[in-house]
Amino acid sequence: MIRWLLWLLAGALLGGIVHLVAVLILPRTATQDAYSRLSPIAPINTVAALPQPIPQSEVMPFMDPAFASAVCRYDLDSGPIKLTVPISPAYTSVSFYTRRGVAYYAINDRSAGRRQIELQLMTAAQHADLPEEEDVTAADRLIVESPSGTGLIVMRALAPEPGLMPVAQAALSRATCKPEPSTAER
Repeated sequence: MIRWLLWLLAGALLGGIVHLVAVLILPRTATQDAYSRLSPIAPINTVAALPQPIPQSEVMPFMDPAFASAVCRYDLDSGPIKLTVPISPAYTSVSFYTRRGVAYYAINDRSAGRRQIELQLMTAAQHADLPEEEDVTAADRLIVESPSGTGLIVMRALAPEPGLMPVAQAALSRATCKPEPSTAER
């Protein structure tokens, strides 16, 4: 009897280990992650509007039809990028994800406190290379450090009523995500 209980315990333990390994490895081997799905419609370091979700044909799963969405696939190998997102009348949010889909920063219009969300995105090494300017404070410049060289920036604007969707889409159409000129070019 005890021998059977030990075999059952060993089997359950082995099954748990196999399950845990599979759960941890599967996201790294997936070929249809968000970054890959968005590559045909979103060029690197450019804001691209996402089409409104239609049942059975969403670009990304679980998209909310009350939000206009845009995305920027970024690559920081050529240097930092500057992101500017105008605020829509209802609500605007910006979320940052690594290439593997790990969320590492988010900001909304309430936190920005301005008429647009402006920030610089760079790696920790690029941030360390920035010259220190005595007259520029942290309140004047928002810098977000990316843990990876590539990733996604997802921008969303709320349309509280279906008739206000063009207003939300117009706000996101004015968003920019472009490489910053180096200090030598300024």
